[in-house]
Amino acid sequence: MLQAALSRASYNNQVKVTEILASRPEISSLAIEVREIKRRSIMKLEELIDRAISSLKAAKANPYYASSVEDARSIIGRIVGSNKLVILSKSMAAAELDLRSYLESQGNEVWETDLGEFLIQLEGVKPMHTIAPAVHMTREKALILLKGKLKIDVKEDTIESIANTAREFLRSKIIRADIGITGANALAADTGAIVTVENESNIRLVSSIPPVTIAIVPIDKIVPTLLDAVKVAIIQAAYAGLYPPTYINIVTGPSSTADIEQTRVYGAQGPKELHVILLDNGRLNAKSNPLLGEQLYCIRCGRCSFECPVWVHTANYWGGPVYGGPMGIIWTAITIDPIEAGKLAYLCLQCGRCDESCPVGIRLSYILRYLKTIAISGSMSKL
Repeated sequence: MLQAALSRASYNNQVKVTEILASRPEISSLAIEVREIKRRSIMKLEELIDRAISSLKAAKANPYYASSVEDARSIIGRIVGSNKLVILSKSMAAAELDLRSYLESQGNEVWETDLGEFLIQLEGVKPMHTIAPAVHMTREKALILLKGKLKIDVKEDTIESIANTAREFLRSKIIRADIGITGANALAADTGAIVTVENESNIRLVSSIPPVTIAIVPIDKIVPTLLDAVKVAIIQAAYAGLYPPTYINIVTGPSSTADIEQTRVYGAQGPKELHVILLDNGRLNAKSNPLLGEQLYCIRCGRCSFECPVWVHTANYWGGPVYGGPMGIIWTAITIDPIEAGKLAYLCLQCGRCDESCPVGIRLSYILRYLKTIAISGSMSKL
């Protein structure tokens, strides 16, 4: 059943992306531009981090630099506290921190609001794909989870009914939430603007309804300008097979109003506080490695997984404790342990399909071959 679901998802993604690129030739040109944006951004990453922090402060947000998982958890733990209702949007950065479990251990009630992540939460497993976390799940399994875990009676045995049932349950949590936590597709250093792309509308709800919101932004997602950030979001959506996206959101600071005397004050109908966690967790160190540094161009579209003949049989069970697939192994090397990632890389067939499918031209199979040499030598080898 797992292989059947993954094969269908892989085929459908390939068809959708092919149709998008055939009908929108400007997307391929924009992808080349995005690669250059990411290349230049990583080259001057330290400078962009400083600019982003200054811009966030100017926008009345509260920026924090977290060098490790432990730092990030500690910062977020202080902001959230305990006995709070916390809602999350889909975020691999939050998964990197194992944030849901951490916040629950601090006495908070925590819910994922993306439908796929919500089902994954009920199932108790890791996301099976970067953009489609429940890609392995059938409607029958989803029904069992809703009825068994939440004691909810789903009216009809249809995907629409499952989605509506989840919507009703999650809306009751969203409207009462104390804290909302999102990720980011990109952050503009010039303005501090956080750009996200989605189709469900849960990200805009999570980032606009609770009085306190937190955005977790891996530092590799910082780009020079707001225009650059929007271009990254567009390419991520297109190569995920979801173009045009339903929503592209831009958040710059907490809610505000200038309706009285054209004087801006903060804390209007939306959040009164915005906290932004700039997460390193091995990324600056990876920048100094010519191969691992190339992975920092990644826009997390997940297309390399859909193209991978190994992933189609394993989903994200292959790749590490958080990420999965070809890109996931490399992210495991960057954020956890390159030697352990190298051991996982031995399942790679070196077919090169991931290289051909990557919109920003990351040489994934070449990096995976490099990680294999690390696993053999037991240390980071020279390039």
